[in-house]
Amino acid sequence: MGGQKFGVLLCAEDSEYVKKMYGGYYGVFVEMLKEEGEKWDVFKVAKGEFPSDDEIGEYEGFVITGSCNDAHGNDLWITRLLLLLNKLDSMKKKILGICFGHQILGRAIGGKIGRARAGWDIGITQVNLQPSNIFTSLKIMPTSLSIIECHRDEVWELPPKAEVLAWSNKTGVEMFKYGDHLMGIQGHPEYTTDILLHLIDRLYNRNFIEVSKYF
Repeated sequence: MGGQKFGVLLCAEDSEYVKKMYGGYYGVFVEMLKEEGEKWDVFKVAKGEFPSDDEIGEYEGFVITGSCNDAHGNDLWITRLLLLLNKLDSMKKKILGICFGHQILGRAIGGKIGRARAGWDIGITQVNLQPSNIFTSLKIMPTSLSIIECHRDEVWELPPKAEVLAWSNKTGVEMFKYGDHLMGIQGHPEYTTDILLHLIDRLYNRNFIEVSKYF
C-alpha cells in the first residue's frame, strides 16, 4: 500500500493531554494504521474543515473518529459529514468508522442509530465474533476479543446488505461491514488504557457520567 493517501475525519476536539502525549487523536490513528510510504492527512470536520470534491478522489480511504457529539443529531457539520460519506460510498472509497464513526457510517448507509438501550458501556468489553469471509486470512479465528469501549449510543439496526461481524452482551452491533469498502467498529482499537482513563476523567468533569457506577 506504499504511496497511497488516506485521511482522518476528526470528529472530536483534542484535549491538551492527548495532543501533548500522542499528537492528538490524528496521531493515535496514524500510529495504529500507517504503513511505510503512505501519506496521512487530517480534516477537522467537527470544526467545518472538509476535503473538497476535487480532493477526495486523491484518497484511497478515510477513517472517521469518535466524538462527544451524537451521531443521531443534526448539527450542520454532521449533516455535511453524512453527505460526504454518501459520496465516498458511491465512489467505493474505503472507510473505517470508530465509535461515533461506526454509528454515523451506519446512519449513512440507511441504518437506525440512537441511545444505547443498555446505557453507557465504559471499560474493557468482551466482543463475540461472527464467522465471516472477512476473517478467512486468519490462521486461527478467535471467537472473541477484549476491546476498550466508551459509548452511550449504538447502531440499532442495519440495512439487509450490511453484515454484522461482532456483538457483545450490551451491544448488538459491535462491528459491521458493508460491501468490500465500509467497516464500522463500535469499540476503540486505537485506545490505550491511559487514553481511556483520561477520557473518563473528561466525561466525569462534564457531568456526562458518574464514575461510582463504573469503578
